[in-house]
Amino acid sequence: MPAKSGAQQKAAGAALSAKRGDTPVSELKGASKSMYKSMSEKELDDMASTKRKGKPEHVSKSKKS
Repeated sequence: MPAKSGAQQKAAGAALSAKRGDTPVSELKGASKSMYKSMSEKELDDMASTKRKGKPEHVSKSKKS
């Protein structure tokens, strides 16, 4: 599953780093902490390796009417 925004990609990269043991889990916050707990290393790798070109920094949540 590719990242939809730059922020999502960065969070996946931080979670992947912790999953691999390069970064302490205690340093994770917010989305990266959630991703660390709920996603496999393969899923995180796929999301973190997405090309950044053309991606917005943030994607707004669509409101349900």
